[in-house]
Amino acid sequence: MKKFKVGMVGVGRATSYGHIFVNHPDTEVVALCDMNPEILAKNGEDFKLDEKNLFLNYEDMLNSDVDIVVLGTPIPFHAEQTIKAMEAGKHVLCEVTASDNIADCQRMVEAVQKSKTKFMMAENCNYMDFAIEWDGWIKSGKIGTPFYAEADYLHEIRGLVDGKWRANRAPLHYCSHSLGPILMWMDDHIVRCTASGNHHSIEPATTGNIDIQVALFETAKGATIKLSRSSVALREPALCHYNIIGTKGFLESSRQGYAGVGLRHFADHDEERQGMPIAINITDLNAPKEATAGGHGSSEYYLVRDFLKSIENDTTPPIDIVRAMDMTVPGLIAHEAAMKGGVWLDVPRLTD
Repeated sequence: MKKFKVGMVGVGRATSYGHIFVNHPDTEVVALCDMNPEILAKNGEDFKLDEKNLFLNYEDMLNSDVDIVVLGTPIPFHAEQTIKAMEAGKHVLCEVTASDNIADCQRMVEAVQKSKTKFMMAENCNYMDFAIEWDGWIKSGKIGTPFYAEADYLHEIRGLVDGKWRANRAPLHYCSHSLGPILMWMDDHIVRCTASGNHHSIEPATTGNIDIQVALFETAKGATIKLSRSSVALREPALCHYNIIGTKGFLESSRQGYAGVGLRHFADHDEERQGMPIAINITDLNAPKEATAGGHGSSEYYLVRDFLKSIENDTTPPIDIVRAMDMTVPGLIAHEAAMKGGVWLDVPRLTD
């Protein structure tokens, strides 16, 4: 079988996925693109690429012999770069979130649905080991019908926010790490929302430096989701927390980062009414050694595997353009709701 040729755009985030593609038997990394010539050259050496395979210009890379484009660029570039890649007949693996505005989200949907190639958003939290385990439990009815979930993502990155593109990224705009797993577990999408948060007491008054934003979402199936987000709150370790409650029990993750000890209660299985401790792993302990090459446990290894399967089998990727928008658009609308004083707003589902 011919190997898929991969081009990575954006040194850092894209190249972390590059190590997974290098180790996959069906792919080879053949191109790298970045605006910084020094960083580009250094990473080119790491991936053993000739100078002719290093591109400062994105369109030049699209015109080269690549089958797959991996976008690890800042969010404001995702829409334009995705659209150009799809129009050039390339498959796209795009970092989160899909875009930073509704108009570009709609343009992305239209471009992807016109194309014969595959688009997948790289939401790695859906592929963390505990998220996959929970999905099996929930889909088999262990907690009954889910009716409430909450997620907290308080990740202090003040140095990355100040003076850079993240200065304009509202906390709730970066919501897919929280909503991705929850919407997967619930097999649902969001229809309306409200939110609060437009105060600055920690850092200068930029959108990205809002102390914290908290949103309430209602889903098509009538469930409620609460989400808190901050890029400046000093919570150590970072709070990356999930809780989902159903008619027959609940699942709750660790409050000490992603990994650790959580709780569960399955009414039809657990004799004690109190929560039973459970291990929260982000890495599949049975995964091959190369599964952790990309980072974030084994999540990115399994994400890339599913993306490549969708190309090879001509099937819909697990996080296709519709699901990508299900994880992106609610955060854009929720921030708007917060800026309007906590009003309730409808959340459109971008399906065509």
